[in-house]
Amino acid sequence: MKKWESRFTLGNTITSEQLDFFNMHGVIVFRNFISPERVQEYISEIFRIEKLWLEEEREKINGIPIKFGKTETGATMIQRFCFSSQFSHPLNELLKDERLEALSALLHPYEGRIGENEKDGLVINNYINTANSAFTQMGWHTDSPRDLFLGQKIMPMLNVGIHLDTCLFENGGLRVIPGTHKQNILKLLFGKKYFIDNSDDQREVGFDIFSGDLTVHDGRTWHRVKQSPLMGEASRRRVMYIPIVTGKYKPKSANSKTPLYQRLASRVPK
Repeated sequence: MKKWESRFTLGNTITSEQLDFFNMHGVIVFRNFISPERVQEYISEIFRIEKLWLEEEREKINGIPIKFGKTETGATMIQRFCFSSQFSHPLNELLKDERLEALSALLHPYEGRIGENEKDGLVINNYINTANSAFTQMGWHTDSPRDLFLGQKIMPMLNVGIHLDTCLFENGGLRVIPGTHKQNILKLLFGKKYFIDNSDDQREVGFDIFSGDLTVHDGRTWHRVKQSPLMGEASRRRVMYIPIVTGKYKPKSANSKTPLYQRLASRVPK
């Protein structure tokens, strides 16, 4: 397992160097995408949305289940949010950032768009290690098979992560197997046991991720979230994930059914 360093900064256009790096590896990290002030604003919004949804006893948004856990004191908390920008003006405004639009160039020759109302919308993952936590890691997977569950062919997409907490390499976090975005369909579907396999892979790389950084990985790339060795608040990692998608526009609404892949995911051992 290796640690990769990053020297990239995201502007309003993607440079040829950045494009070449991403095309080769299927992953790229941009430093200091948002300021510390913005980080705190978005964390405040997460707390506000969590309070609202718990008071309303919401279980799903647009057919996608909310993932719940427990704090160190045993109180109910939300560990995975979906379609979050639909409940927050600051998060909705974030998705209009020209730099996010620029990332679509990484999908060339396909035309990409920010999937605010597609897939699971703006997802917020809230990992924390406690005795009662239900969401401390995520096993190896790619983001592509969900297209098959939705009855369509696999289309290129980007998963864009905005990191609100610092997570150094030795404390777990995002792990990626570079170059696997170019694998054949058999390796994409059967290269690993989806979500069940959490084992280390000699090909994988990780990163020192700092609060405010942005990561991008191709949806066809094998990746996971490695569990933190820390406990309690020191282990917390909040990441906002934005899908940049291609193909036919398929928005979701309050009448949308829960996809099969979401029902299966709920049965995966933690």
